[in-house]
Amino acid sequence: MKFLIADDHALFRDNMARYITTHQKDASVIQVSDFYQALKVLEKQSDIDMIIFDLDMTDIRWEDSVAKIKRLAKNIKIVVISAFEDVKQIKKMITAGVEGYILRRTDLNVLKSALDTLLAGQVYAPKIASVAASEISGQSRNKAITVRQKDVLIRLAEGKSNKQIAYDMGVSEATIKLHINALFRSLNVSNRTQAVITAQKIGLI
Repeated sequence: MKFLIADDHALFRDNMARYITTHQKDASVIQVSDFYQALKVLEKQSDIDMIIFDLDMTDIRWEDSVAKIKRLAKNIKIVVISAFEDVKQIKKMITAGVEGYILRRTDLNVLKSALDTLLAGQVYAPKIASVAASEISGQSRNKAITVRQKDVLIRLAEGKSNKQIAYDMGVSEATIKLHINALFRSLNVSNRTQAVITAQKIGLI
């Protein structure tokens, strides 16, 4: 799984990168110090799975930041770091497809918890907005799945193993497991067979 961290605080970047590579098997992390360097990386590497960037580094609107990232890497997970605890903004960002919102003042233990949540394929927001985030993400999951998740789902229906699916899609088995777990949550099922049957019933495949 590939990560891109864009933050002008080197220590913050290093701590986050260290935690990711320690707890996520086969993870690779690219670090840059500003938003525009991040965009340059995405122009060359559109297969990055998650970007974690400091919203306060960029002087453009957050909507434009998210749009630029999505244009370069359609299926990327977007995690924002910000010093501002604005519940309305957090709700808007999650509705727009941002997967996580981490406060700059977050201590290390909370940061670890946030990363664990994100690595498990779930949405993360500060406690002040966590209920709203859960409701929004739950509604979104009930309506749709991502393009990559659908690709995995189709291969599950073909009876392929995680290893075969990973080979077909050019990603690690760990990434496939994350997609499958996310599918289970979206479809409210507990195994591969149920996932395929439910997806067929509701017309996803």
